Amino acid sequence: MKISEIDFYLCHYPLPETFYPSWIPGYPQGNNSALIVVVKTDEGIEGYSAMVGFLDEARGLPGMMRPFMVGRDPFRVENIVQVIRSAHYLGYKAFFIEVAIWDIIGKAAGLPVYKMLGGGIGKIKTYASSGEIMEPKKRIDYVKMIRDMGFKAVKLRIRSMEFEKDIAVVEAVRKEVGDDFDIMVDANQGWPIHLGLVDWPRWDLKRAMKTAEALEEFDVRWIEEPLFKHDFEGLAALRASTSIQIAGGEFNTDLYEFRDIIAHGSLDILQPDVTLAGGILMGKKIAGMAEASNLQFSPHTWTNGVGLAANLQLMGSVMNCPYCEFPFEPPGWVPEARDFMLKEPFSVDKEGFIHLPEGPGLGIELDMEKIMAHGEKL
Repeated sequence: MKISEIDFYLCHYPLPETFYPSWIPGYPQGNNSALIVVVKTDEGIEGYSAMVGFLDEARGLPGMMRPFMVGRDPFRVENIVQVIRSAHYLGYKAFFIEVAIWDIIGKAAGLPVYKMLGGGIGKIKTYASSGEIMEPKKRIDYVKMIRDMGFKAVKLRIRSMEFEKDIAVVEAVRKEVGDDFDIMVDANQGWPIHLGLVDWPRWDLKRAMKTAEALEEFDVRWIEEPLFKHDFEGLAALRASTSIQIAGGEFNTDLYEFRDIIAHGSLDILQPDVTLAGGILMGKKIAGMAEASNLQFSPHTWTNGVGLAANLQLMGSVMNCPYCEFPFEPPGWVPEARDFMLKEPFSVDKEGFIHLPEGPGLGIELDMEKIMAHGEKL
């Protein structure tokens, strides 16, 4: 089997309402933008993947990747990873293409990817991952809604200028949900984007320590991205100072950065995203490194439906994954818009679990009508 062709589709799908992501302060996001890839083979099997987009920055990637990918054997994944790694050194975020290779392999074998990688578990506990900074009353309304949907855990964004506002949101939510509900928080300090639209806080180690000390009272499960992604020593110092677990790694890439994270004792929970950090094979290696170091593994999934599917397959193949992130911030960021490129959006059951697709490969089908209606082929 050989890769015969690669199609790319740049899509900007309109959200039902404007969404204000915590990680881009003040930016009104009106679309779910994605670069969707279809890798075709000479035996008729196709593999799917997608990369999160912003504007039109992805237009240069197809011309870069096609000459190096067409003609290769999709079963030689290690070889393909080396090619994609080379593109990464040139500034192109191409690791997501490796996901489509696993989709092909799974379809050829007639098995879901997670069973090919070890077949750990068929369902995973989820947490509802909020995406906006919100005052306590509105956030309480949100947690009431997700609790009724079946969720038993939530991740809150804490990125206010005032320390007290961050703590007030967590305190209010803890009072509402009681003790039998996990609360995580995300400071979005790992890879700061500042467009000059509003003021935003840049945490230093003391701010992070002060926040962690205050949050211990509310039994927070973990603090995510409290410092810059390469501040391995600062993260280690923070981790040593608190009983709360420290999580991060969504924008760290390749094995070497995660090796250094582990060596420095920087994190309790590693969160590589297979569409960003190196692909599914790389993610499996990182999960093994985490397991060998008695660390947990809970990938970032806030990209789109294909990215969620890819990370879910990896999570289902390991035994040190406590939770699957389920991005959900209505009315703007909802499954129908997040997963617009899929014929069937992902959902959770009444017990708060997400079930792994049992179809071959990623177990997903693309909705080409929506893709073509809201995008263009590059």
